[in-house]
Amino acid sequence: MAYGTLIFLLIFTTIFLFLLGIYLVAGIYADKWKIRKRLAGLESGATDQSELPETPPGGGRLFHFLGSLGKFLHPKKEGNASDLRRLFVRAGYRSSRALPIFFGLKVFLALTGLGLMVAGKVFFWHWMAPDSFVYLAIFLGMVGFYLPNLWVKLRISSRKDKIQRGLPDALDLMVVCVEAGSGMDVALSRTAEEMRKTNSVLADELGLVNLEIRAGKGRQDALKNLAWRTDLEDVNNLTTLLIQTERFGTSIAQALRVHSDFMRTKRFQRAEELAQKMPIKLIFPLALFILPMFLLITLGPAFFIFVKFFR
Repeated sequence: MAYGTLIFLLIFTTIFLFLLGIYLVAGIYADKWKIRKRLAGLESGATDQSELPETPPGGGRLFHFLGSLGKFLHPKKEGNASDLRRLFVRAGYRSSRALPIFFGLKVFLALTGLGLMVAGKVFFWHWMAPDSFVYLAIFLGMVGFYLPNLWVKLRISSRKDKIQRGLPDALDLMVVCVEAGSGMDVALSRTAEEMRKTNSVLADELGLVNLEIRAGKGRQDALKNLAWRTDLEDVNNLTTLLIQTERFGTSIAQALRVHSDFMRTKRFQRAEELAQKMPIKLIFPLALFILPMFLLITLGPAFFIFVKFFR
């Protein structure tokens, strides 16, 4: 048993020193990369600080370390990387460093779980059997490895919920702008500005549509990209409506007004559905927490009187 603990300590120390070496090397190469970029900018004539080439996104040495660590698990096939990038875009992470940092975080959390188990075995859980210790260490490593996947899924679900809640209000603003005489591009820009205080997620997505149109991309392609980024049925229906309206030359204001009324009705029906589900969801906390306390308070004194009487 002592030899097993010593072996785990040696493995943990080796992994820790390996990760520390990667961290230090990544910091050195990051500094060299910044210096080379600045020298390249000075040689090209960009004397102003704002004209210098863009440095890597912020985050400090920790993100550089995670990115360097994640390059070992980065998918080599472009198809797998594209699928993961699509998930990150839908989660709101559009940086090119998101994928390596994601895999680096998976490795870091898995090794952290294993390290915590080794430390607990050495300092606290001496009585634990070797088989149980190995199984629990593997379990914690797997939990740490798959925890970033859970975070990305929760992030995507939260963004979808926010976009779906704010879409009817955005449609109302678009109807007002279009009926006031504004074009579709101006209506999208104005709606993004007004929605930024109440729903920043939807405002960012509409702002990206406006930026793509200003950059020269067609409106239909920009709207299709919006539906691809959000992956929502309501947004897909809206983009299809706008594309067909522009293609057939019908009134955009009338189509938006009808669709806005439909979205408000759908939101009201969704709220009614949640209200109908509420009594069913309340059964479990009532039965597990409130009902036992109620019985204890009401029947507790009677129980003691009953025991005293028969004693």
